[in-house]
Amino acid sequence: MTILRNFLGAAATLALGAGAALAEPALIFDLGGKFDKSFNESAFNGAQRWADETGGSYAEVELQSAAQREQALRRFAENGNNPIVMVGFAFGDALGEIAPEYPDTKFAIIDMVVESPNVRSVVFNEHEGSYLVGMLAAMASETGTVGFIGGMDIPLIRKFACGYVQGVKAVKPDATVIQNMTGTTPAAWNDPVKGSELTKAQISQGADVVYAAAGGTGVGVLQTAADEEILSIGVDSNQNHLHPGKVLTSMVKRVDNAVYDAMSAGEDLEAGFFVMGLDNDGVAYALDDNNASLVTDDMKAAVDTAAAAIGDGSVSVHDYMSDNTCPVQ
Repeated sequence: MTILRNFLGAAATLALGAGAALAEPALIFDLGGKFDKSFNESAFNGAQRWADETGGSYAEVELQSAAQREQALRRFAENGNNPIVMVGFAFGDALGEIAPEYPDTKFAIIDMVVESPNVRSVVFNEHEGSYLVGMLAAMASETGTVGFIGGMDIPLIRKFACGYVQGVKAVKPDATVIQNMTGTTPAAWNDPVKGSELTKAQISQGADVVYAAAGGTGVGVLQTAADEEILSIGVDSNQNHLHPGKVLTSMVKRVDNAVYDAMSAGEDLEAGFFVMGLDNDGVAYALDDNNASLVTDDMKAAVDTAAAAIGDGSVSVHDYMSDNTCPVQ
């Protein structure tokens, strides 16, 4: 596998390993690094699954600053990597400019829509999965107060929060949901200390279950929740194993599947707009040996019933990004 690590400044050069195939796919991680235990790591797992199953190899890069997004895209395109997969909404502007310049290269972007005949845009119904974990939070809470800690304050994370509140209120209409965002810059995705501070503040207000949708910042949320003897909820990848018996569940966002599918398609990648939700295994709640003792049969039955109803359309979860409003708070 080609590994690109030290990607520093505008003068950086991407050195690809000898023998790399012309059409080798490439994966660009967003800020926070591929081992963030969350969004980026899920993408890495999907790419690695593709490589393990096919024996193929892929190029990759971990960005050190937001300014490197355009440079990484252009370097991979000029090298002939195909398809080029990137994780994160923040690649939208750079990809919108670069994709038309390389019409024979296929691109896949996750969490953003870029309209171009050579781009696959993959978005997720995070509000649906967040609704399910909100139900679990309400059922597990003894205080009637639960929390939500988001990363960067953007509509996408408000979408998580809104779905979560709807799920909580579906079970306990009088429940209190405390909401905090970590910040307004990309640094909000990788600030576990701030995540810890926000968790302690929510605990002081009575929260006994806290849902983190904050990338690497969420590692601090989960750690502090475990230390303070309350429950947490992970996000993106299955984080139950980080603190067995302390993480109630994780809202699994199958970024890994999106990356795996794009790499599997290769140069035949179909462009267009793709939505992954409950009806096609794009989002889910995680249940395994690490949290089995926390989720009773009745809790599981209630959430599975709701998941089926959302999947078939008989229950609707409001999407914050449809109008930038949330019907419940």
